[in-house]
Amino acid sequence: MRVNGELKDLAATVGQADAVEPVSIESPEGLSILRHSTAHVLAQAVQRIKPQTDLGIGPPITDGFYYDFGTEQPFTPEDLKAIEKEMQRIVRDGQRFVRRVVTDDEARVELAHEPFKLELIGLKGGKEAAEGANVEVGAGELTIYDNVDPRSGETVWKDLCRGPHVPSTRMIGNGWALQRIAGAYWRGSEKNPQLQRIYGTAWPTKDELRAYQQRLEEAAKRDHRRLGKELDLFSFPDEIGSGLSVWHPRGGIVRGEMEQHARRRHVKAGYSYVYTPHISKEDLFLTSNHLVTYKDGMFPPIVMDEERDAEGNITKQGQDYYLKPMNCPMHILIYKERARSYRDLPLRLAENGTVYRNELSGALHGLTRVRGFTQDDSHLFVTPDQLEAEVTKVLEFVISMLRDFGLTEFELELSMRDDEKDKWIGSDEFWEYSTDALRKVAVASGLKLTEVPGEAAFYGPKIDLKTTDAIGRVWQLSTVQVDPNLPERFDLEFTDSDGQKKRPIMIHRALFGSIERFFAILLEHYAGAFPVWLSPVQVVGIPVAEEYADYLGGVIERLKGEGVRAELDHSADRMQKKIRTHTTQKVPLQLIAGEQDRTAGTVSFRFRDGSQENGVPVDAAVQRILDAISSHALVDTAEDLA
Repeated sequence: MRVNGELKDLAATVGQADAVEPVSIESPEGLSILRHSTAHVLAQAVQRIKPQTDLGIGPPITDGFYYDFGTEQPFTPEDLKAIEKEMQRIVRDGQRFVRRVVTDDEARVELAHEPFKLELIGLKGGKEAAEGANVEVGAGELTIYDNVDPRSGETVWKDLCRGPHVPSTRMIGNGWALQRIAGAYWRGSEKNPQLQRIYGTAWPTKDELRAYQQRLEEAAKRDHRRLGKELDLFSFPDEIGSGLSVWHPRGGIVRGEMEQHARRRHVKAGYSYVYTPHISKEDLFLTSNHLVTYKDGMFPPIVMDEERDAEGNITKQGQDYYLKPMNCPMHILIYKERARSYRDLPLRLAENGTVYRNELSGALHGLTRVRGFTQDDSHLFVTPDQLEAEVTKVLEFVISMLRDFGLTEFELELSMRDDEKDKWIGSDEFWEYSTDALRKVAVASGLKLTEVPGEAAFYGPKIDLKTTDAIGRVWQLSTVQVDPNLPERFDLEFTDSDGQKKRPIMIHRALFGSIERFFAILLEHYAGAFPVWLSPVQVVGIPVAEEYADYLGGVIERLKGEGVRAELDHSADRMQKKIRTHTTQKVPLQLIAGEQDRTAGTVSFRFRDGSQENGVPVDAAVQRILDAISSHALVDTAEDLA
């Protein structure tokens, strides 16, 4: 239940004046509680089987949970089977989750054998706590949850935890499963010990678990890493390094189409493209504060400009240069290069800027989590009274652009400040009008809006746009971030209509987020079968026999003259094998021609679903192909091209 806005166990005592709301297991909060409770059962099962195992943390995550363990021997698939059986016994036992408040000293005595728990107690309420550790310790009171046998009343296991939990293990039911084993560094740092992480998932019912597992199977078929290899789009050569991709010709075509379309739309919308270097002196990132707030995410410095004499003595000290993690400081310097008037604003700067993040090797994942990537970054400089109108234009532009790429389901999340005053900078007046401006824009969009207090950046509120892909997964894409902080740090000004110098507000806006990640999302959304306008090869010609190659080749050359990416298959393979090959490669349109087509001046279309349309006059075929490309159509069937 939620008591006065705070999640609590059903066993908590409430007063008549308290506002009490039920929390259903199907709700986001209910699912998190179910999954965190299942993580506790996992940890208990592991320590029953391997008593010497040390406990790390076990938070709920999207669609599931994990628990980290310190153990001398890595877990095996056979271990997982044994752990699942033990978990089933614990669930059937119906052990009660009982919350108990303890002092720091009491917790240290009870958990003296758990080194990682002791470390968390020492970090209670601190910013250094591990990601996910807030499920165990926070700024408030410290609590331990006892797992109590319902028959004997004895505590059979316990864990440091903030809760809440389901009343008993029996409520966890049978809608859960363990998934995989991975390595993870304690508190996310490679300087710390490496632990064993067990991932699992939990749902209210067995049917929901099966539906989720079916979605996973479909997602595995669509995995962009697999499709990238099968379709020859990109790779990650070991010789270059982890998290650094190279784009093959076919992948380069898709990426180029994405970038060129976005560029045309941006220019039409009043954006100016700029170019900035990949590296900068230390001072820039000190002024922007990245070297204070984001240093762990930056690559180590490169010492440059050092000079030595003939004997090797340093005559001029070198300077530290850093690979840029973000483009915004350099865009600010472009703004600052000359005096600005209110007539210059809004100023909209755009760049496909490559940035570098020092991601942990365990966090890397194909194109969705890399160390070098390109942001379609935009920074807009506006007067305070332009803020609402400009954010409206940005949001409309973002949604329109994403629709161009075939995404249609969107929702918004407004990240705001909360009541913890010391977490935020800036005046109450700024927070009020900027948050209100974003809220008005979000509401006017007509999209589902979720407000999230406490999730704003320390300097301003933001809107995140989320989209749902073809198999129901939700992805966060574009962000619109209001920022008065960097203009202040860099002393940006504009001359207003009254002749006074004033401070502009900066809007950070990434439409795709990163081009690499957006490419991966599209690749999985379409399962590699891109709309014809994005396909690396849009049309392939397959003659029924070699004697018809010249006739069909003429059609292909005509298409190429119109800018269509068209090829003629000259291979010695039989026609049916050619059809299978190009179907496997997801080519949207195959043109087939034999004697009847040559005589009549026609071609036959074959589509990705195996359907076919015969006897289409060449002029009509060419026009229909051009129309499909210009309309960004998804052409999988004969009806799609009708």
